Formats: sequence, C-alpha cells, structure tokens
Amino acid sequence: MINRQLLDPKSIVVVGGSEDTAKPGGKVLKNLKDGNFEGELYVLNPKADEVQGVKSFRDPADLPFCDLAILAIAARHCPPVMKTLAGEKGVRAFIVLSAGFSEESEEGAKLERQMVEIVNGVDGCLVGPNCIGFLNPNYNGVFTEPIPRLDPKGCDFISGSGATAVFIMESGIPKGLSFASVYSVGNSAQMGVEDVLKYLDEQYDPEKSSRVKLLYMESVKKPQMLLKHASSLISKGCRIAAVKAGSSEAGSRAASSHTGAMASPDTAVDALFRKAGIVRCEGREELVTVASVMMHPIPRGKRMAIVTHAGGPAVMLTDALSREGFDIPPFDGPAAAELLEKLFPGSSVANPIDFLATGTAEQLDAILEACENEFHAADAIAVIFGSPGLFPVNEVYDVLDRRMKTSKKPIYPVLPSVINAREEIGRFLARGRINFPDEVLLAHALGKLMKQETNRYSRTGLPQVDVEAVRDVIGKAGNGYLMPEKVQLLLDAAGIARAPERVAVSNREMKEACEAIGFPLVMKVVGPVHKSDVGGVELNINRLAEAEETYNRLMGIPEATGVLIQPMLKGIELFAGAKREEGFGHLVMCGLGGIFVEVLKDVQVALSPVTEEEAAAMIGRLKGVALLQGVRGRTGIDTEKFAAIISRLSVLLETAPEIYEMDINPLLGSEDRVVAVDARIRIEKGK
Repeated sequence: MINRQLLDPKSIVVVGGSEDTAKPGGKVLKNLKDGNFEGELYVLNPKADEVQGVKSFRDPADLPFCDLAILAIAARHCPPVMKTLAGEKGVRAFIVLSAGFSEESEEGAKLERQMVEIVNGVDGCLVGPNCIGFLNPNYNGVFTEPIPRLDPKGCDFISGSGATAVFIMESGIPKGLSFASVYSVGNSAQMGVEDVLKYLDEQYDPEKSSRVKLLYMESVKKPQMLLKHASSLISKGCRIAAVKAGSSEAGSRAASSHTGAMASPDTAVDALFRKAGIVRCEGREELVTVASVMMHPIPRGKRMAIVTHAGGPAVMLTDALSREGFDIPPFDGPAAAELLEKLFPGSSVANPIDFLATGTAEQLDAILEACENEFHAADAIAVIFGSPGLFPVNEVYDVLDRRMKTSKKPIYPVLPSVINAREEIGRFLARGRINFPDEVLLAHALGKLMKQETNRYSRTGLPQVDVEAVRDVIGKAGNGYLMPEKVQLLLDAAGIARAPERVAVSNREMKEACEAIGFPLVMKVVGPVHKSDVGGVELNINRLAEAEETYNRLMGIPEATGVLIQPMLKGIELFAGAKREEGFGHLVMCGLGGIFVEVLKDVQVALSPVTEEEAAAMIGRLKGVALLQGVRGRTGIDTEKFAAIISRLSVLLETAPEIYEMDINPLLGSEDRVVAVDARIRIEKGK
C-alpha cells in the first residue's frame, strides 16, 4: 500500500511523457518540472531521447533504478511495462493516470487485476487507474491544473473522482485553503478512500500531520474501516468533512417493515458519519467552507461577536448564525461606552459592532482588543470588511492578520470584495490566511461543525442481555418472521419490558386469555405482515361476547394463524426498530409512533451498538421531542427508559446478527414506564 516511494520519491519516471502538454503524459511532466521536483526525473518514450528537456529512454531495460512510475499510456500496455519496472527497475510505487480499465469493460477489469497482482507481488503501492494522480509538497504528480498551495499543515484530501478533486481545489484556492496531500484514487484498484484514511490514521503524527481530512466519495465500500479510522483520527484531535454523493432506494423497495422502508444505504452513510464524527457536506462549496472553518480554532461556545463596516452582510450573518443556534449577545456597560468613544459618530457597539464604511485600521484594532479582553460574552469573532474600491485596505487586513496570530478567540475574516480588494486579499492569503467571502456559507459551516457529535460515543457501558437464550431462539429459527411467542422470548432475553400477551388459536384459548389478562383488551391477527391494512386490529374490547365476535372475524382473515390478545394500555406511542444494511451492520431507529413514523418520518438513526447516552441524543434530535417532554398540561414519558430500550435493542442485534428487520411499534410510554406492545422480527441467515 502507501509507501515512502509514493510519498517522497527520490526518482520518478513518466511513462508516456510527451512534448504535448495538452496530453496527460506531457502535462504531468510539466507539472513535475514546474514544481521543482528535487529528485531524478526520467521519461520512458520509445520515440524520443529527450522530452521537455528531460532525458528519455526508448527501452525500459535501459532505464535506471527508480522509485515511482507515473503511467500515461494505453491501458493494454500498462501491465507489461509495470511488470518490467517492478521486477527489474525497483519501482515500488505506481500512479496510473490511464483510463480504459474496469470502468469500461470486463477486459479492462482483467488488465486492472493484472496490475494489482504485479504491484502486490513486490509489496508496492498503486494509485488509480483512471485518476488525475497525487500531490504533496514533495512533487506535483497530477496532469491537471490548478496546483494548490501545498503545506504539510494544510488539508489531506482524498477523492474518488479526479474531476471533482480539481473542482474542489479550484473552489478552495481563491479562498486560501491549502493542501497537505491530494489523493485521486480513481478506480481504487488497490486502495480506495477508506484505505488511504486508514494509512493517515496509522501514521498520524500530532506534531507533523495535518489535522483536517477531506473526503469525496461516491460509494462507501468499507464502512467498518471508515468508521474505525475516522473515529480514531477524530479522537486524536483531527477534523473530517466529507461529501458522499449518490444514494439508492433499492434497499427500501425490498423492505417489508416500517424500519426497512425508511432505511437506505444513504441513511446508513448518515448514521456512520454521525457515529464517527464526520461532518457530512452536500456539495463542493460547502465542503470547502467547512474545511476552511476546520483550519481555524473551534469556538468554545456559540456566542459570536460580529464586527462590520457594512450593515447588510452583518444582518445576513446575524440571521444565519441565529438559525444555526448561535447567540449574538449585546455588548453594553463601561467597556462598550469606552469603545464607542474611539469610533466615528454614528457607529454602534451593540453587536453587530458597526464602525461604518469609513472605519479605519486603528478602530478595528481597538474593536478586536475589546472583543477579546472586555466582551467576555463572545466566544468567537467574525470580521466583515470589504472595499468600495475608493482606497487600499491593506492596513486593515494587516491588523486583522496580526490579531489572528495572538487572539485567544477564533477570528473568521469575511472579505467579500474579491474584485475591488483583489490585491489586498491576495496579500492576506499569502500569509497563510483563509477568506470566507460569503458570510451565510460561513454561518452554515460553523453550525454544521458545532452540531457534529465528534466521537462522543463508544462501545463501553452497553447493557447485558441473556446471550444463551437469544442464541437458542435464533439457532432454531428459519428465515422469515418469527412467531409472536419467539419474539416475546427475544424481548425478554434482551430485558425489553413488554405488555403481557397470549396467542389464541381456539375459542377455548381465547377465553382463557381474556380471563387471565382482563378487560379492556386489544386483539390482533397473527399471520399477515401489515395487520392494520387488513383490518386485523381491534381496540377497547370490554366484554367476552365482543371478544368472541372479534376472534371469529380475525381468524377469517386470509393468512391468519391465530389472534394475539393484550391488555388495553394507554400512553404516548413510540417506535423503535432496526434493519441490517450490508457492510454497515444494523441501523437502529427510533421515533414517535403512529403518524409520526408512518407519514412524517420523524425518526433518528444510529449504527449499532448504541449506548444509552447515544440513544438519549437520538431522542433529543426528534422533531417531536417536545411531546415526549410534556406540553400544554400533558404528561411526558420516561425518556431514560426509552433510551434504555433502544440500547438494549442494539445489543440484541449484536448478539443476533441474523435479525434482518425488527419493529417494536408501538411502544407505549408514560411517566413511569415504557413497554413494547407489538413487535415483529424477521430473520435472514446466510446473507
């Protein structure tokens, strides 16, 4: 996999290097030269002795020993050349820019497999094929432009799409975002996004490594690897943001339960990112803005001081931050009065602090001094300063840069005049600074970052279940839905409280159940998957004659195998469930029952296992959480017991991975209890 020869090669050969810089082989050679690669540089080209002033070899046999080969030749020629270079010339790292492999045909896939075998045979490293290449401060191994500012403390960026990598760099460069490395993995023949992240985790050096990782993915092929190493990096102090493009509804189309219908591969990605602490972004601009925020210190709280010389942007920033849950605290008292005296008439220090279009560098310095040392209600500072094009603003940006070096509070520069103050902003960025030209995007990025639960939950503190009892039921079960009595056994083994119930398959058993449980009763048909769709649920049965009539009706429903009898309980309807997602494990879901889950889809999802703390956070994110806490004189529920059931459900899934789908719907919650009223469990083995 990733090795020294890829990261810091002492010699590079461009296979297919060309004089034509409009071709990949020509452009990558030019980029290597323009980047002042310090090692030995060669070309392999059967038609030339020199290319762009670089010595070229016509025959691979004549080439000196080399660390890295960058291939820009037809796909069919790649394996034989790589075999020679790996076997005879000591090459241990390959970047294959060429296309025409698994993305095109089975024949191309065969060539791809041959390349992997060659590289693995010498414990080498392969980037690509079908990629733009690799970048780090040591060399420009890409055939594209622009080349960003390369800095070991910049972002590590791993992309499954070469073109998208270019567009993201194009977005980041004008804002001042720097990169420590750029991996374009292409077809991921040997290593994909997850493998690169694994390497970055295992080789992480808190003194030398970048603390910001960016990902662009179109598929998550190794979810558990991603979860493990993203969580590990974040626990070490890193921050990770990612775009995961593409989603599928295939899984939900095949589902037969509420849980299955609401779960999907994209839901699984959301749950994985949340559990790992990855900030999920929807597009390129958002990814770049979030990355830019991550390159700054994170505020200790959500109280922002806004400093501006323009009213409109300050109002928009105030509104956007407020929507993201930030507070814009007012500043008053002697410190505010003293600051106001230093500003021009008409200025305001109420927050936003507006020092007018005529504001000076000295005034900005005084404002930032007060925000840091006098206005203790602020955790961070946003400074909006553009230019109408009347005079240079270098002095203002000099003050901003100096204050950013010393301030204990994060300062976010919003410099919107990307044309009028282009030169001044350029000087500012050249000092290693980053600009947020759009104040609303800054607010959204700050909100996303502050809301993300970064690696808060672990596998510790999970409840115990009766493993032997669970495995006994699962071992004897076939594929399909379990009978109610087996579901009861699993709920009991997991420690999930449930309403007493009996299944009757005769009139005699029905009467015995009614006598044992007592009226009022609920009666439900056993057999059909969706009971309510076939009229298979009857509530508030108060007399034996009613029970007999209902029993006979329910048993007449097609596919009916019995009738489930339970006490008529009261409470707030809740929902908990799970679905197994290939590669990810189980998705655990919770929400309010009834219309909230069926129509409004007010649910929260987490990857199993789920601690009670994580379950409590899931409940807290529900849109209808106020109903659970009690509103307008109505009592709420014991949310701790609800969280405990969610956690116990997840441990049941860990003990019985054969569970494919599971619904507990409804759970009934009150102030002192939460009990399962109805549950379905579907088993699928051998998948």
